[in-house]
Amino acid sequence: MNFFHVPLLQRYVFMELLRVFAGVLSVMTVLLVFVGVFREVSQSGLGPLQVLQILPFVVPSLLPFTIPSTLLLTVCIVYGRIAADLEITATKAAGINVMTMLWPAFFLGGLLSVGSMVMSDQMIPWAVSNIQKRVTMAMEDIFLDMLRANHLVSDPARGYSVTVMGVEGKRLKLPTFQYTPLGSSNTITVQAQEATMDFDIQNQQVILHLVRGHIDIPGQRRVWFEKEERPFPLPSRLPPPKPRHLSIVDIRDKIHGMNEEFHQNRDMQDASTIAALSSGEFVSVFNASHNECRARQELSQKHKNKFRTEVHNRFALSASCFFFVMIGAPYSILQAKRQFFTSFFLCFVPILLIYYPAQLLMMNLCKSSTIEPWYSLWLGNFLLMLFALRHLRRVLKH
Repeated sequence: MNFFHVPLLQRYVFMELLRVFAGVLSVMTVLLVFVGVFREVSQSGLGPLQVLQILPFVVPSLLPFTIPSTLLLTVCIVYGRIAADLEITATKAAGINVMTMLWPAFFLGGLLSVGSMVMSDQMIPWAVSNIQKRVTMAMEDIFLDMLRANHLVSDPARGYSVTVMGVEGKRLKLPTFQYTPLGSSNTITVQAQEATMDFDIQNQQVILHLVRGHIDIPGQRRVWFEKEERPFPLPSRLPPPKPRHLSIVDIRDKIHGMNEEFHQNRDMQDASTIAALSSGEFVSVFNASHNECRARQELSQKHKNKFRTEVHNRFALSASCFFFVMIGAPYSILQAKRQFFTSFFLCFVPILLIYYPAQLLMMNLCKSSTIEPWYSLWLGNFLLMLFALRHLRRVLKH
């Protein structure tokens, strides 16, 4: 439908909603950006230059969380003012249904619900990926600067140390790498003529690419190599990717991989159990290997529940934009004589105290396999719809 063919009254309301929404969203985003930047700085130890580099990626990662509350405040401002100026009364007196005034808000709520879903599924993973790239570059620069200045980087807590004769660009000259695996007293020593490094954020490690050297392992012969790759833990550990940092396609791929791993572990456990029972070794059914296999299955199922919950929660939270509009617009009309902040407060506090705790409760129950996420995570939206229909009926009636 052409925008100019929409009735003038609806165009007027829609443009008012857009104008207020853009202003409020800008203010709230600026305020929350500092919270997001502070979180990244506290987790990664970034400097001022790195903070400026990640700033453009923090903004889109916050939008899916700011849009619902911003939209609620917008409809409270617009419809509260319209009702206070008796425009709703004039509309009814002219024989125009109040729904004519409400359709622009419902349309905007639906549009932003779809937009929030797209941003949650595409923009957040994109933003997080770019933030991690900037953090990786910063860590690499800090690591190389330490080697240039001190010719040594050591982390006894993680059991490694790197010494070099010099650093040219990203190339290490005559590096010596010592690593003691956790739980072991044997120190592996690697020496080479030169080496380069790759930071692998996903696996929380640094890959050393060594050229022409040897490896010394206590109790074994010295091994010479022409080229060798050796990993060691990151000098500054970053949090691993969370389900909300992945797209739905990636989440479903991981769930598919978990299902295959789960079935393989179960088949292996069944085969070993049958072999033990047929040979009369009943005690081995309850040995450590069987218990470890069961523990792996439980852990795999727990991770799968988290990923499944994230997919359904993403749809439910994105749709909350529409339900926030459903409850905020008619309620603001009924509270016309009050300040719009009062209407927003009276709407948002129950949402804050009931809706979000209910969502968190449902998420925890879904992750523990107590209930299914495909219906339980919509409970909060269903409650909002019930209250919204009650207020909407009063608006249409009077």
